[in-house]
Amino acid sequence: MNTAAASRTALVTWYALFALISMVANLVSQKIAWHFYDGPFSIPLAVCIGTGVGLIVKYALDKAWIFRYEHRSVAHGIETFMRYVVMGLATTAIFWAMEFTAQVLFHSETARLAGGALGLTLGYIAKYQLDKRFVFA
Repeated sequence: MNTAAASRTALVTWYALFALISMVANLVSQKIAWHFYDGPFSIPLAVCIGTGVGLIVKYALDKAWIFRYEHRSVAHGIETFMRYVVMGLATTAIFWAMEFTAQVLFHSETARLAGGALGLTLGYIAKYQLDKRFVFA
């Protein structure tokens, strides 16, 4: 295997591992939120909390390890994070659509979380390309 192929393989491996870590953080946060509040709108609230936790975890890992990106200032850091959030809106729509569809179809927490995991996987594939081109360029 040549150096470029080995480097690409390492990048894909690390990105997948960080996506998995973020997915676990997201789904565990949802489970915790839903455990503490099971009232009206508990599922959308849990999904929003999980999304926020997963976003912060993934941003920190991507910035430091995947893109090795340094901020020039606090303002630049805020701007970069905001671009990261904006790029994540479309991918979050994929994730939420899969999760809520699984909930509607199967009416179970297991199905909802499985749908969320599938949606997150598809979203992260798209998110890498968006981040590479528009956030950490």
